[in-house]
Amino acid sequence: MGLLRYRLLGFLAILGPGFITANVDNDPGGILTYSQAGAKYGYALLWTLIPTTIALIVVQEMAARMGVATGKGLSDLIREEFGMRVTFFTMLVLTIADLGNICAEFAGLASGMGIFGVTKYLAVPAGAAIVWFVIVKGSYKPVERILILFSLLYFAYPVSAFLAKPDWHEALRNTLIPQLRPEPEYITLMVGLIGTTITPWMQFYLQASIVEKGISIKDYRLSRWDVILGCIVTDVIAFFIVVACAATLYQSGHRDITDPAEAAMALKPFAGQFATMLFGIGLINASLLSAAILPLATAYNVCEGLGFESGVDRRFGQAPVFYGLYTALIALGAGLVLLPRVPLLKLILWSQVANGVLIPFVLVFMLLLVNKKKLMGSMRNTVLANVIAGATSVIMVALTAVMLWDSLHG
Repeated sequence: MGLLRYRLLGFLAILGPGFITANVDNDPGGILTYSQAGAKYGYALLWTLIPTTIALIVVQEMAARMGVATGKGLSDLIREEFGMRVTFFTMLVLTIADLGNICAEFAGLASGMGIFGVTKYLAVPAGAAIVWFVIVKGSYKPVERILILFSLLYFAYPVSAFLAKPDWHEALRNTLIPQLRPEPEYITLMVGLIGTTITPWMQFYLQASIVEKGISIKDYRLSRWDVILGCIVTDVIAFFIVVACAATLYQSGHRDITDPAEAAMALKPFAGQFATMLFGIGLINASLLSAAILPLATAYNVCEGLGFESGVDRRFGQAPVFYGLYTALIALGAGLVLLPRVPLLKLILWSQVANGVLIPFVLVFMLLLVNKKKLMGSMRNTVLANVIAGATSVIMVALTAVMLWDSLHG
């Protein structure tokens, strides 16, 4: 009993980077993508969550292991091993993609607060101010605790799904038996589902937070469980979002939704006001959490890659570029959402597809680095991890090529 208590306390001390990173993955763009998958195809795309979860665990574990073994962030390693020119181009492309994702987070906040009758012109500036203050005025440990607490609020979605009274037998059958359909929309949603689950920014943020938390090689086994738990929880939540929308939107024939709030409101006739409120609370929580983390991840990426000081434990004067970039991304992301006639739905969906397009390039860098003996020593990749990560890259390239072909010739 004493040993179990000691191990549990040790795990709770390590808990954070993996769990938070994976849960932020269920951001407003992810929620909309999962909602659209359920609305358009019912339970048919649930099968994608199993291979995606396995791939996510492998990729996230690689990032965590590199952080532990080298004590450096992914951007840092890319600069040292591949040079400044490659690093600058990579950071530029990722920053542009991340900005689209940051806009999507604030669009999600506007959408979620709209359920409760709050205008986006009040919700978005207030949300931007809150996340800026928490990160800039906080230090690593208190910030991490706040983010873990926010991550736990995602369990509003399973409750919403149960209230929707889905066909659990059909949901389980479609989870275990793959369905492939040669339809452009189906392929695009597949790319979006994988792209919203295995995103480029996650790998950079996880590795940077592992380094900032100071997790050592002796703590690696517990850190690994933090990563695995986070990956499983995030895709379990995704499962329930798809199920909730399949049981309501798909069954009622309401198969085209314009934002996540529409999915929440559609639950009301089937599962009641409480389910709608829970879905909305989950959306607002996801928006605030990811609006805090994504600009932070981007600031880590750029500052590490270009050699500037970075880290939440540093003050504004110690890391001016880091905090300046963080502030600029929040201001720009929130500001764009407040502009009239901005196509928020397209912005959210295409930000997820952009993630799917970019992830193979990030995985190639990771595979090259994690297999270098001088960097990793005995913590290099296993053959199985190389096969899974390599297959994920190849599959994403193939799916993206099919999606682009269909778009150009459709």
